[in-house]
Amino acid sequence: MHLIGCDFSSSPSRRKPIVLAHGSLRGSAVVLDRLEGVQTLDAFSAWLQQFDTWVGGFDLPFGLPRELIVALDWPQTWKASIRHYAQLNRADIRAQFKAFCDARPVGGKFAHRVCDRPAGSSPSMKWVNPPVAYMLHAGVPRLLEAGVCFPGLHEVDDSRIALEAYPGLLAREVLGKRSYKNDSPAKQTPERLIARKDLITALEAGQTRLGLRIKLSNAQRDALAEDSSGDALDAVLCLVQAAWGWVQQMQGQGRYGLPADMDPLEGWIVSAPA
Repeated sequence: MHLIGCDFSSSPSRRKPIVLAHGSLRGSAVVLDRLEGVQTLDAFSAWLQQFDTWVGGFDLPFGLPRELIVALDWPQTWKASIRHYAQLNRADIRAQFKAFCDARPVGGKFAHRVCDRPAGSSPSMKWVNPPVAYMLHAGVPRLLEAGVCFPGLHEVDDSRIALEAYPGLLAREVLGKRSYKNDSPAKQTPERLIARKDLITALEAGQTRLGLRIKLSNAQRDALAEDSSGDALDAVLCLVQAAWGWVQQMQGQGRYGLPADMDPLEGWIVSAPA
């Protein structure tokens, strides 16, 4: 099975592309075949049509909080809600989400999905720091238009399987609260370099609860450590999560390890505790 890990950007560029980690599974080892940069959203849409069969872990939310969708009186089925969301522009999204937050008390401004707490992820409605709402807006409609299968959300007869991944979930298991990346050159410190190396070492040894190890060449290991942005390493973390989902499916767990009772409007992050 061709496996994909995707570190997504809602505004990709030559300087900060969408990063794709291509790999495969050999026993309990996830072999990193190569890394690929995609510099535009149109190029990402074109890439989605290139492979006939894959299981991919994509670092972007696949759904919005049910509480938010109900409050805004949007369609309450996943595909219809995504279609509605795709018709909005970013200014519309910010205005509607900000009005929702402004009407709520301090400490509870954002609505959360059920998976946010066990995954430690940001609310998918956040439009800044990180702008995951815009990532959903830029990425999920393109995946949907490409006809891929979203287990538990939009299950179609397709050999391309999209799973929501979150690299921070796996990174925190190894590093705790230690930071391993930053886009600002002023914050690309020796401590973060050491953290990346420690994370890579743990992944190669299979020292996570997923029970998988990553297999890297010397050149790949150096490249991941030297990427101060952490984008390439995040793509690899997503690759491992996609591999775990594929293992669960092969072992008869169903839905690639996603909970049987996951909210079919909100979605779930693959490998997050149920």
